[in-house]
Amino acid sequence: MPEGPEVQTVLNTLQDKLNGAVISRVEIYHPKLPANLPPDEFARALQGQTICGFSRIGKYLILITTDYDWVIHLRMEGKFFVLDHKPDPREKHMHAMFELADGRCLVYHDVRKFGRMYLYPKQENLRDLPVFDKVGPDALSPISPREFRNRLRKNRAIKINLLDQAVIAGIGNIYADEILFASRIHPETRAGDLSDDDLARILRNTKEILQEAIARKGTTIRSYTSSLGIEGEFQNRLRVHTKDGTLCPVCGSPIEKIKVGQRATYYCPECQKTAEGNSVTADPGYRTGIGQ
Repeated sequence: MPEGPEVQTVLNTLQDKLNGAVISRVEIYHPKLPANLPPDEFARALQGQTICGFSRIGKYLILITTDYDWVIHLRMEGKFFVLDHKPDPREKHMHAMFELADGRCLVYHDVRKFGRMYLYPKQENLRDLPVFDKVGPDALSPISPREFRNRLRKNRAIKINLLDQAVIAGIGNIYADEILFASRIHPETRAGDLSDDDLARILRNTKEILQEAIARKGTTIRSYTSSLGIEGEFQNRLRVHTKDGTLCPVCGSPIEKIKVGQRATYYCPECQKTAEGNSVTADPGYRTGIGQ
């Protein structure tokens, strides 16, 4: 599933291509795609709207139109394409087409049909939209260690907490592994056993790693690309994720793979101790500068 940096990459590309675009016609081919409105009502509402703003909360991207907040969750395989022509509506896996007044088309594809779209009358604060009722603060928003601790499920592993979008939004499996490696924290450590310094280190590394991933246009592994002509480069910076059997870049011990909450998890058993050994500071070699 695309995580925060990949969703931000899609959003940045859409902003570059669609800012000021007018939607002249909408066709919905998968009736479950609009999650909070009937497909015909969803289509009618967007027709004639100008796309004039772009935002993101966690793994949700938001296109702001003249009168509506259009919220999109890509889920596993959702992709947008901006075409200079109208495609054949019978095209496989194309579930929505948004014709633009300038002759282009914004097309939504989704192999698994898991993606969802929500349309709400425009709100001054996007956080007031019902879709975000159970979504935690975005991982790049200001969060204090105290607030973070209050949101954590204390008896759950810290890795599971980082994946829980109600605790903190925008982190998925790839970045959770990288954040915990940079923070020198074992992924199975019970969240309630972490110190304030541990939590501060997790928050600091979360922001630095996600910001670098965004600068590198996300992580392209398996099936993810932005589908808009952009492929990420952060996979070249991964230190532990998918690296089982290779040597840790810090201590030289073999990276191991385990299951935490049914999720494949990669870590260094030497660098990432249990809570009692978490006084080690983050690896200064992890970040060598964005854009290098």
